[in-house]
Amino acid sequence: MLRLDDFYKEGADPTLPLVEGSRDIDWDSPRSWDAEAAVAAIAELCASGRTEVPVYDIATSSRTGTESLDIARSPRTPLFIAEGIFAADIAARCQELGLLADAICLRGRPSTTFRRRLARDLREGRKSVPFLLRRGWRLMRAERGIVARHTALGAHACGRDEALGRLAAAAAGRHRTTTPAQGMTGLAGV
Repeated sequence: MLRLDDFYKEGADPTLPLVEGSRDIDWDSPRSWDAEAAVAAIAELCASGRTEVPVYDIATSSRTGTESLDIARSPRTPLFIAEGIFAADIAARCQELGLLADAICLRGRPSTTFRRRLARDLREGRKSVPFLLRRGWRLMRAERGIVARHTALGAHACGRDEALGRLAAAAAGRHRTTTPAQGMTGLAGV
């Protein structure tokens, strides 16, 4: 699995967008991460089965190093998952490059997403509690629009069970939206 959150810009980057009417950085804006580096990593994984990826510490908003991501190349599992809130933003580019098997946007109840996100963020100490509550409330109110935006970008919105079925179909080679590059297929999941 390729964690697209590792491609966030660092907190001191002057190009980071702000939440409208606030001094909070808008970490949910596609302008808060490096899409070109993410696509390059996906292309390298598809071509060679390995790539160097940044290691990002969300709590400090900084890259703390790099690590090698080496995926097993098996005829039975010709894909990997690139997951993160910005996956849909690069789905079209990945498809143009012949790297996309499917783009999925997991859709659920906004209140359930809020609870799960808040529990994860608190458990991982991602940001301060007031920031997490403001962000979580904002995202819960915006979730239907976020799903609509991801769908407009080419992702298929669905629940868990349908997503698992699409993953299985892609792994079996039955649901490719394009021809995989050199036998490896990337799957963008949101």
